[in-house]
Amino acid sequence: MILKNGNLLTAVSGEEIKHETDIQIKDRKITAIGKNLTPESDEEVLECKGLYLTPGFVNCHTHIPMSLFKEIVDGLPLQSWLTEAIWPLEAKMSANDIYKFALLGMVESLENGVTTINDMYFNTDFLIQAGKEAGINQVTTVTLMDIDGDEKGNERIANFKACYAKHPDIKFSLGIHGFYTSSTPYIAKCAELGRELNVKLLHTHFCENDAEVADILTRHNVEHPTDLLEKYFKDFKIVLAHAVILSEYDVNKLATLDASTSHNPISNLRLGCGVSDIVALQKAGVNVGLGTDGDGSGSNQSVLKNARLACLLQKGLYKDPTLITAQNAFEMATINGAKALGIEKETGSLEVGKDADINVIDLFNNVTTFPVNDVVSDIVYNCDAANIKYVFAKGKMVVKDGSHTLIDKKVLFDECYKLLLDIKKS
Repeated sequence: MILKNGNLLTAVSGEEIKHETDIQIKDRKITAIGKNLTPESDEEVLECKGLYLTPGFVNCHTHIPMSLFKEIVDGLPLQSWLTEAIWPLEAKMSANDIYKFALLGMVESLENGVTTINDMYFNTDFLIQAGKEAGINQVTTVTLMDIDGDEKGNERIANFKACYAKHPDIKFSLGIHGFYTSSTPYIAKCAELGRELNVKLLHTHFCENDAEVADILTRHNVEHPTDLLEKYFKDFKIVLAHAVILSEYDVNKLATLDASTSHNPISNLRLGCGVSDIVALQKAGVNVGLGTDGDGSGSNQSVLKNARLACLLQKGLYKDPTLITAQNAFEMATINGAKALGIEKETGSLEVGKDADINVIDLFNNVTTFPVNDVVSDIVYNCDAANIKYVFAKGKMVVKDGSHTLIDKKVLFDECYKLLLDIKKS
């Protein structure tokens, strides 16, 4: 296929918008970018005149089957939210529940222009199956923790090994749930597991609120949470979900590691955790991407909604409107997210040789985004799923005219609603 005459926001550093430019897609890759590309006899042409083409957005932290928990409870702090509302319902979820609600979350993601998710959950085989059916790119894991005892912790490690061996085509992370739900020996064991399997991407919840930080310091007898990262994961690429409560020491320590944070402002505000100081992180040289968290706390799978809040919060906190510009946030949603996951050579920007992960966005035919004065600002501050006309994930058109192309949503909605009623009754 050739996408003709689009206006390209490439997310390549220093590049301006490329107006009325074509993108050629072959074998899932971007094979050419330029003006007036000539289609071959078997190539379909999609006219994109007046539309804006961006890289697919990257969600650095989510729990995709938690579409089940969308707006199920409000007004609880993190620990109570987990133990009183979420974990009891999760214990009732069957593998089929997880599979169906994962499909729902993936369809939601794609219709919001999210082509890559970094997911942390259980029953990972079913999530991988759902991802292939939905057509989304996924980095995934089997959640690891031993808060409920050695037997359960070791069982999760065994499940991780089995799942990793079964899916050589999938990128895995070492998904330790958190240092507050894992013992010190278990963290060490997980680090050795990552080295054994060459899964050198750590994905973990980190310093989400004050109670968690206090728990980490007591549980592991350390002065700073980042001491654990330096001790056990110095040779890993690290993705830290939330990273809200960080001292100056912790920020500077992260800058010495191959660490990125996933900024999840909607979830953090919803649970009363606070606001991550991404200005300080970026000044120190720490890469910052964006995440939605699960729908139970993050409300939805829109990376763009988190991008605009990321801008606004820092401007307000610092009383400085120059901080975290729309361009900064756009990069956090695209290339920074890819860098966090170690996939920046495959996705995150519109460049020849990269995967054809592309959003086609209409800003002119929507009253919320019209008139268009500054394109990047309009996308970050005003755009939502209603503006996203087409989405390509590895060259496959997964969204057409704003609607997912591979899953019958009416059937899926009916199935998920029945499952939700059954879970609530049980």
